[in-house]
Amino acid sequence: MADPNEPLAIALFSEVFMADQLARNRISRALPKGMELSHFSVLNHLANLAEERTPAQLADSFHVTRGAMTNTLAKLEWAGHIHIRPDWDDARRKFVSLSPAGRSARDAALASIAPILTDLVRAIGQDKVRTVIPVLRELRVRLGAGS
Repeated sequence: MADPNEPLAIALFSEVFMADQLARNRISRALPKGMELSHFSVLNHLANLAEERTPAQLADSFHVTRGAMTNTLAKLEWAGHIHIRPDWDDARRKFVSLSPAGRSARDAALASIAPILTDLVRAIGQDKVRTVIPVLRELRVRLGAGS
């Protein structure tokens, strides 16, 4: 027997997946030349934390493999946007921090995408956006708990 909630679940995830794809495309096009969405995401995360993280912690935060995170971090380090230093207590571990150039790059990227985000919120309406954020947050938390 079919679950009566199935059409609702399918509709929800169809909308989430399509919105994700459209948002990624639009934001990626607006980012400064040479910056990828993954780069901005890591820079923004580090800027909001204001403290060092290990590559493994970053990989876990973004739900990507350590190899994928290592690749992103290598590109950000090459660009001078992050500093990677060894852990003085455990030579096998490294710490990642945002550099001043990385903060500037993040701020420039944020300035380039802010008009898109602000226009969307204005068009949808602040009240609707405030209403949907807790639902999306709970969806993210529940999906993250299952991984």
